[in-house]
Amino acid sequence: MISNRDPTLSIIIPALNEAYSIATTLDAVAQLSERIEVLVVDGGSDDDTRKIAAARGAKVIGSERGRGRQMQVGACLALGDVFWFLHADTIVPKESANLIVAALADPEVVGGNFDVHFSGAGWAASFMTWLYPQLRRLGLCYGDSAMFVRREAYFRIGGFKALPIFEDLDLLRELRRIGKFVHLPSTVITSSRRFEERSFVATFTRWVFLQLLYWIGVSPSRLGRFYAPRVPPGGR
Repeated sequence: MISNRDPTLSIIIPALNEAYSIATTLDAVAQLSERIEVLVVDGGSDDDTRKIAAARGAKVIGSERGRGRQMQVGACLALGDVFWFLHADTIVPKESANLIVAALADPEVVGGNFDVHFSGAGWAASFMTWLYPQLRRLGLCYGDSAMFVRREAYFRIGGFKALPIFEDLDLLRELRRIGKFVHLPSTVITSSRRFEERSFVATFTRWVFLQLLYWIGVSPSRLGRFYAPRVPPGGR
């Protein structure tokens, strides 16, 4: 249990046709003992995503489609002291919220993230699980690593922008300008479906190419023309 002085966590989950996975994500969140609220921001699902989320006690909010836009909508309606952004196919361990509270006891820390294990038996999942720690050494982390941020810091930098791609890297860059962004010693499990449902080599090559363009200064808005994520039944 946490004391009344510990922060409330607002868990914000953008979703679009996530009926296949969101129940498992919300069931894991329900195991957390800390003070939380859960907001599922739906981008226009035509499956049972909204129904499943509401049945599990989440506050379901409608939004225009777009992960950055959906997370910003959720943050503007959230009541917590800390915003914790989860993908709809990410499972958090029981100790994760407590670790966030402990990390934010340091006033210089504005946010952080977790290790990521990609589920799936294929080599793509194993490769991506290996790759993420290597990218972290380069200062990179992504939205599927369960990023969290202090409320004050989030609004101070303007929050997530309605970008078609790399809204997570944009937020990370802005956060590091105002404080410490920490990595916590715990692992979240996320789906590797977006790599395994399509040609991994083609998907990964395009991802690397877009990353390089982003870091040389090409705007995410322009890069979005080359990025058209498929929205399959069961998620995006």
